[in-house]
Amino acid sequence: MKRYEKDTGRYSVWRSVVTEGYKKWQKGEKIYHRDKERISLYVSEDTKTKWLDYTKNNGSLTISKLIRQAVEAFIESKSIESNHILKKLTKHTISNISHTLKEPLTSIKGYSQLLLENYKEKLNDHILDTVKNIFEQSVLLETKIINILDNIKVESEYDLLLIEDDLATIRLITSYFDSKGYKCKAVVSGSKGLEELGHATPKLILLDIILPDLSGYDICKTIKSDKEWSNIPLYFLTAIAGSEVEKNLEKTKANGYILKPFNFSDFEVIFDILKSKKN
Repeated sequence: MKRYEKDTGRYSVWRSVVTEGYKKWQKGEKIYHRDKERISLYVSEDTKTKWLDYTKNNGSLTISKLIRQAVEAFIESKSIESNHILKKLTKHTISNISHTLKEPLTSIKGYSQLLLENYKEKLNDHILDTVKNIFEQSVLLETKIINILDNIKVESEYDLLLIEDDLATIRLITSYFDSKGYKCKAVVSGSKGLEELGHATPKLILLDIILPDLSGYDICKTIKSDKEWSNIPLYFLTAIAGSEVEKNLEKTKANGYILKPFNFSDFEVIFDILKSKKN
């Protein structure tokens, strides 16, 4: 027993009971008497030899430390991987995921609510409690989907957001910027423009002042007062007299304006901004 304890550093008897390790040792079975050797339980002999050679010069690196470091490295790598995947997600992808999750949830939530409202008196207490729980969990899950997926901001797939209700102008500007290597996304109302900003951040915004729902001035104020949007360069694109637009530049905090009818040379300032953000 003394020899066993000397060779392995373990007890042969613990609390008046002969240990399993000592019994195995008596039978000639191999005993992993050092923490650093335990790795050989999971790896080849060649790897075990390399590990033991390494630990001779790194004695402080115990198995527990190795595991902690491995876990930390794994978490870090997965975090980087997750961020990489998130960057690849597009608004369209996230929208599809949200739709896929909400579609069956709508039926579950709707039918459970229908049972509670129309068949409450006919259900026994156990079934009633189960249906209530289903409905409540559906509401919670719906809220989580909306709060998480519907509010994810992804890198914009385009360079320029155009908020303009004239279709001819939209076609002309989107074609022109496309010919110059810049993608332009157009929406036809102020509310759609603000909704779009909730999903993606463009490099620059071109904003008409007279729109079917909201005033361009008010939209600009909203954008420039928002912490996440305020740094996006915004230029009015309008047929309103330049003198009137200039009066509103300071209070709206717009970066400038381009008057209709415009020349393509008027967009040089826009290209300068887009180029600077591309570099």
